[in-house]
Amino acid sequence: MSEATRNMWRVVYAVLAKWLPQNIYFTPSRIVRSFFAHRICEYAGKSINIEKGSTFSIKTRIGDRSDIGMNCELHGTVHLGNDVMMAPECIFYTVNHRTVLNGTPMNRQGNRSSQTIVVGNDVWIGRRSMFMPGVTIGDGAVIAAGAVVTKAVPINAIVGGVPAKVIGYRDSCEQE
Repeated sequence: MSEATRNMWRVVYAVLAKWLPQNIYFTPSRIVRSFFAHRICEYAGKSINIEKGSTFSIKTRIGDRSDIGMNCELHGTVHLGNDVMMAPECIFYTVNHRTVLNGTPMNRQGNRSSQTIVVGNDVWIGRRSMFMPGVTIGDGAVIAAGAVVTKAVPINAIVGGVPAKVIGYRDSCEQE
């Protein structure tokens, strides 16, 4: 499908499907948003779930059985693995401003090059987490609510804070 066609689907999604009711028992909304994701995204896997108010680009890849939480924003090239759980209001930025030229206002320096964000398989992302350009999240990682991820997260790591730091590993956690 051409980029122009995918962008047309994205406009219709933004006007209509993005705002359908959010209710566990209202499956038609989920089906409709999934329908649009398959026409907008670079790739959308099987049994995906897109919640109300979420934004994603034509460069987004969503793995099988992955969820994008309510009011999440995936800007630019974001690749989600399989079985990703995403809480509401998470933000993925793939571009940042240039800030290196002293004496030139930052708003006149333009943007840095876009950098892909990659989220591995079986990752749990807490509410209002933020991901900066170019980060990679390892398989099995847990991202605490409110974390600001500025660098790579190892496999099975539990990270939290601003900026996010490793606070443990799933393998070493006490099982309930």
